[in-house]
Amino acid sequence: MDTTVDKKAALKGAEFLVKESTPYDVFTPEDFTEEQRMIKEMAEQFVEKEVTPVLDRLDKLEEGLMPSLLDKAGEQGLLGASFPEAYGGLGKDFVTATLINEALGSGHSFSVAMAAHTGIGSLPILYFGTEEQKQKYVPKLASGEMKGAYALTEPNSGSDALSAKTTAKLSDDGKFYLLNGQKCWITNSGFADVFTVFAKIDGDKFTAFIVDKDTPGFTLGAEEHKMGIKGSSTRQIYFQDAKVPAENVLGTIGKGHLIAFNILNIGRLKLCAAALGACKRSTTGVVQYATTREQFKQPIANFGAIKHKLAEMAIRTWMCESSLFRTAQLIELQEQELLAAGKPFNEAVLGAAEEYAVECAILKVNGSEVLDYVVDEGVQIHGGNGFSDEYVISKSYRDARINRIFEGTNEINRLLTLDMTLKRAMKGKLDLMTPAMNVMKELMSIPEFGSDDETPFSTERKLIVSLKKAILLVAGAAVQKLGMKLDQEQEVLMNIADMAIETFTAESGLLRLLKIIDTQGEAAASLQADMVRTYLTDTADRIHKYGKDAINSFAEGDEQRMMLLGLKRFTKTAPYNTKDARRRIADKMIAENKYLW
Repeated sequence: MDTTVDKKAALKGAEFLVKESTPYDVFTPEDFTEEQRMIKEMAEQFVEKEVTPVLDRLDKLEEGLMPSLLDKAGEQGLLGASFPEAYGGLGKDFVTATLINEALGSGHSFSVAMAAHTGIGSLPILYFGTEEQKQKYVPKLASGEMKGAYALTEPNSGSDALSAKTTAKLSDDGKFYLLNGQKCWITNSGFADVFTVFAKIDGDKFTAFIVDKDTPGFTLGAEEHKMGIKGSSTRQIYFQDAKVPAENVLGTIGKGHLIAFNILNIGRLKLCAAALGACKRSTTGVVQYATTREQFKQPIANFGAIKHKLAEMAIRTWMCESSLFRTAQLIELQEQELLAAGKPFNEAVLGAAEEYAVECAILKVNGSEVLDYVVDEGVQIHGGNGFSDEYVISKSYRDARINRIFEGTNEINRLLTLDMTLKRAMKGKLDLMTPAMNVMKELMSIPEFGSDDETPFSTERKLIVSLKKAILLVAGAAVQKLGMKLDQEQEVLMNIADMAIETFTAESGLLRLLKIIDTQGEAAASLQADMVRTYLTDTADRIHKYGKDAINSFAEGDEQRMMLLGLKRFTKTAPYNTKDARRRIADKMIAENKYLW
């Protein structure tokens, strides 16, 4: 049976909030081609053979070690896999590039250096550079001959990137821009050859520049000592009348924000992919520890409390994976559509990522927080040993924490999720008003008691529809009640964003499950069914809590009571024994001694 995604059926950005998908509207990991699986396996073997044995040496920032690993990755084509062949890359599709990010995500500090180089360190030049700039830099970045870094953050300019103080002034002869200022937390700065640097020309025109490491007036600070990702080179960089050739302006003067923000969309999805890889590897390690560690004369894996944790680690990881590759394929399809319409490569890629910017923000938040859950529970299962440097889970715990800060903090991404959605509605790209009004009308009607639909998982599919109604209920009322003051109510915005994150993830997992059943049969997906039903049961409760908190903060009286009753109706679930479901999931992993999916 054909498992490809129908381009006409694929939802556009944020439409998951108001429209239903079918299993064949989504791409799932079960759809990977043989070539994609082989590339992923190659990347995983690279981490296993080249990176894992030297993790301790990396953490000590052994000189030359990280660059040598990047060189080896370049030799295997892992650095330029998604770059066009015209610039020394392999020209692989977006899904394949995402798979590589996942496979390399379990490499701790190496994963950070790799992602920084192939993402924010290279893509600004590839997507926004002139042909001369691309020919000069991109082939060497693709091979690893040159290493890339990205310099945006400043001591007083983090989430508010446009408040940067670094300045650029054109020299009297017009040949150079003189940069003055400093940047901080610059990944790969200790060994990078080329930096994408943001500064304000004449104090107000926010602009990107390509800066070579040997630029006169450009210096590095000392290595930072960090809580985690200790093997990642992180330094401050300084500019004192640094002479940058005028031809090294990247993109359009005064339009640097387009580079900074568009690159972040792709970076957020890639971060989720790397977090997913780390989740799978960490879960396998924790399962193996739990099956060998004995207490009370038996392996701790036999205990229900441990099984609960192991199963929940697997459930959240599998659901995260479902939403990641659903989005990756949507971006790939949009890119193909834009290319077919005559758009150049860079505009097609960036336009596709921008179309699904809401989903990318969702993935970044969910992926980083799932990984934090996995490694936190991993430490707990290890007990005192988890607090020891001798066990890799302690390193995983420390290294994971940065992901909720990278690529825009999770708080910023939650706020962006709703902000971008509302802006789409205001521009007419997304009809939120009609479904929101329909939800309010439904609240005034007599609720349905039962359904004639007896198709498999009809109850779960109906629940997803209801959860979307819960979001529209709360979001619509918040917009109507708070109006222009809504942007000042960040707690409400984050409540609604969390409802959207949970719903998108739950729907992605359910659609993946239905597709597996349709192609392989229900018997092949019994544990995935346990995962989805358990996640849906818990998700409905969490969404009810988020919605209740939001409603209670801006509504009162009869309006409040009506909305709370409606929220309860939309988040009601059928009874389900999640304890036994988790035990079945955990027992299978324990029997196989690894994460299985």
